[in-house]
Amino acid sequence: MIHGLKAYPAYKSSGLPWLGTIPEHWVIARAKNLFRCVDVRSETGEEELLTVSSEYGVVPRRSTSVTMFKAESYVGYKLCWPGDLVINSLWAWARGLGVSSFHGIISTAYGVYRVKQANHLNARFIHELVRSIPFLWELRVRSKGVWTSRLQLTDESFLGSPLPVPPSAEQTAIVRFLDHVDRRIRRYVRTKQKLIHLLEEQRQAIIHRAVTRGLDPSVRLKPSRVEWLGEVPDHWEMRRLKSLVLRIDQGVSPQADNYLADDGSWGVLKAGCVNHGVFREHEHKRLPADFTIDPTIVVNQGDVLVSRACGSPQLVGSVGRVPSLAYRLILSDKIFRTAFNAQVEPDYMVFAMNSRHYRQQVERAISGAEGLANNLPLSALRAFIFAIPPLLEQQQITHYLRERLLNLTAAAARAEREIALLFEYRTCLIANVVTGKLDVREAAARLPDEVVEESDPFDETDALSDTEGDPEVVEEVEE
Repeated sequence: MIHGLKAYPAYKSSGLPWLGTIPEHWVIARAKNLFRCVDVRSETGEEELLTVSSEYGVVPRRSTSVTMFKAESYVGYKLCWPGDLVINSLWAWARGLGVSSFHGIISTAYGVYRVKQANHLNARFIHELVRSIPFLWELRVRSKGVWTSRLQLTDESFLGSPLPVPPSAEQTAIVRFLDHVDRRIRRYVRTKQKLIHLLEEQRQAIIHRAVTRGLDPSVRLKPSRVEWLGEVPDHWEMRRLKSLVLRIDQGVSPQADNYLADDGSWGVLKAGCVNHGVFREHEHKRLPADFTIDPTIVVNQGDVLVSRACGSPQLVGSVGRVPSLAYRLILSDKIFRTAFNAQVEPDYMVFAMNSRHYRQQVERAISGAEGLANNLPLSALRAFIFAIPPLLEQQQITHYLRERLLNLTAAAARAEREIALLFEYRTCLIANVVTGKLDVREAAARLPDEVVEESDPFDETDALSDTEGDPEVVEEVEE
């Protein structure tokens, strides 16, 4: 996609450590000369409720799966309009900002900035610039506070920010080029996501068959007496989870920084550490040096972890086992740890807790009256029912599933890596283009006119269903 792109003919120093040189004809302008603060409040509180996602910018709250405390009234909340730059003052340093495409209400903790009439700024260009990796350095420096996770960006600090500004026609060319690249990347990503979905369906079918019928097709069956499970082998037992565990642990919710732990620090697991049945130890936040570690919630190799709460209901109840550890970690309050007794093979239970039978029980539990949405109550988890074969047969099924699912798991992991690399490439390309490191004017001029259909191959807001809410979806508790 960047074949043939070159640097600009001539550069000059920007005087900014995060920016370096810029094209000779670009200018550096302070935000206060480009924007003015806007503070208009809702009189009815009935406008569209918006939020700021670190992944996508300003989006309607209804398009996300984030569950926050709902205010009794939104009268007095701030209003924003399409083209306004909206900044979550406490999460600006973590990309909690963006130019809105919507009219609606936002938290009073947010800042709203509108382009001054005399300036000719392309809203999409500004959106990509202020969310680019280089500009985050400026936002971090200007955000002040004791805790990294609670650094605050004031109006005065933001308006003092320097921004590189190309001529208006060039901003349009940059946006045209980035839109073209974005569409191509997202179409490819959607194709890979469909592949992953098909692989997961196949994986689910194999697991479900093995943990509800076993490996012997001629085995005698009996009614399970569970309406959504059907028949199970006659010699299997129907057991509730509480009879299979020694204990279920839950962690804490400490103040933590959104960085990985290092050699001298500890980390606390995030809700997404076991998404889709795979343990991801980098999904954690670094604890402060003076935090007291409770040894009873330290994560160990071999632990079976369950996601208690998550931004997406599809991910609540996700289960994975810790194969190895490179970090020192503790459980968060969003994670359960199940310690099984000697009657069950932990790996068998991980497969059973990644089956359709288990998911149906999770969906009933999180939509019931006992718990909040997107929250799995401990009492419900303990009451879940499983078909349990003798221990030797559990081990045989576990061995079979490991072998049977090997290629499917590898194919899905490969597709996920390709998606991650594409988005890394996109992030890097945007940074190079909006800061003037690559000249896209000729490339933009050669692009064909493209009609974006209503059903775009990749809907950004659809992807928000997989976000975790801390801080992938950046939102403060409503006042």
